[in-house]
Amino acid sequence: MTSRIVHDGPLIVGGGLAGLSAALETGPRQTLVATPAPLLQACSSAWAQGGVAAALTAADTPELHAADTAAAGGGLVDPHAARALTAEGQATVEWLAGLGAPFDRDAAGGFAVSREAAHSRARVARVGGDGAGRAILSALVAAVRAAPHVRIWEDARLRGLLQDADGRVRGAILERGGRLVEVIAPAVVLATGGAGGLYARTTTPTALLGEGMALAWQAGADILDPEFVQFHPTAIDVGLDPMPLATEALRGEGARLVDRTGAFLLGEAADADLAPRDVVARAVHAARSEGRGAFLDARSAVGADFPEAFPAVFAACMRAGLDPREQPIPVAAAAHYHMGGIAADLDGRTTLPGLFAVGECAATRVHGANRLASNSLLEAAAFGRRTGRAAAAGTVRGGHILPPSPPPPDLQSRPLARLRAAMSELAGVIRTGPGLTNLIATLDQLDAGRVPALPSVAARLIAEAALARRESRGGHYRADFPETAAEARHTRLHQPVPVPAE
Repeated sequence: MTSRIVHDGPLIVGGGLAGLSAALETGPRQTLVATPAPLLQACSSAWAQGGVAAALTAADTPELHAADTAAAGGGLVDPHAARALTAEGQATVEWLAGLGAPFDRDAAGGFAVSREAAHSRARVARVGGDGAGRAILSALVAAVRAAPHVRIWEDARLRGLLQDADGRVRGAILERGGRLVEVIAPAVVLATGGAGGLYARTTTPTALLGEGMALAWQAGADILDPEFVQFHPTAIDVGLDPMPLATEALRGEGARLVDRTGAFLLGEAADADLAPRDVVARAVHAARSEGRGAFLDARSAVGADFPEAFPAVFAACMRAGLDPREQPIPVAAAAHYHMGGIAADLDGRTTLPGLFAVGECAATRVHGANRLASNSLLEAAAFGRRTGRAAAAGTVRGGHILPPSPPPPDLQSRPLARLRAAMSELAGVIRTGPGLTNLIATLDQLDAGRVPALPSVAARLIAEAALARRESRGGHYRADFPETAAEARHTRLHQPVPVPAE
């Protein structure tokens, strides 16, 4: 049985940094935040180790930050989007600090910053070495719980979008306790996170299966650059799913990537391991494929300071029976961040009226083909705030809301495991035309004779776009097309808005 409520304010689906930042900016409009798990659980924001990238020192500027963002993005970063993001960097960090985020400070009381890969300056504001995500999100959770204009459902899973005859999004279908609830709202904000759970090797919560992107696609929203997936080169390979992360800040402190003989994977230069993530990920992948193994050696760079300097990484290693003070950490490249997603502008507006998208599920052209390290938390907070303000300006419309299609089926554990294994093998760090064709055939088999499950829809968007991109660029590497095309072009997928039967 389905019930219906009318909510006169934004409906925000997702409780990570992007969704909560948006919620804090929607006041005084009454705002409903819906998330399938309690806040601080099952969202990538809480797992982020690096920090927030921003120009915070006299040696840095937003212009330099924007230039580094563009350089990492493989020709597909929109300069206006990059400048808009980096211009708000310091104000965003100060806003988060004002909410209670306990950023590390230097002796003068300023923000302590570290350098990560492909940054020309030290500009990553951190918390407790490697605890930025959880600490920052904890501050936002407290602020949202105290906000009088925000109501939170922590047991609500997104199952569909409601539209009128013009295709405008008029609300969403949520599942709570096994029952469906139609929430009519003047604006729906998708902050549903990425798609790392589509991969068998991932550093993200496995529940993140690209379902927000899939539903937006089915509703008729444009999808931008879905083939661009970032693989983190230093996921800790100790047999866990998801894989614990060894933050890039370790390499910023001098830790080195080596094979089992101790030879450097990327060369002897002091900054060789701080190349863009796609370069480092391919080096790690190659060393493992060749049987040489890949390890992050932090014994000299961090050593005895590990428990205090990087407590999250240290704890993850020790739980696995590995002491990083005394032995190198085995690592593998794993799905970490989705640069593509629902096409959205800097205020979160998608190509469907009434629908907004922000955070990792959105593609704002700020990351291009390869996200610059620690720009994701900045984007989530800065663009989350902008999106919240824009969504709050939405007005209630009259008109007939079309009957929704039945919610798509779930993908059961065994087919999902097959999908995840195929994605890691065939749409991972190294891709080929035959491999992607085989992946699509696997998806065809999983979908045969049934309505496709949302993870299958999301995986197909990635696979088909990767097959169509006959070049290598950023996070997308085709072994059969290793060169980068002279002209950088986006992938934009769109379809006519479906009109459900009356």
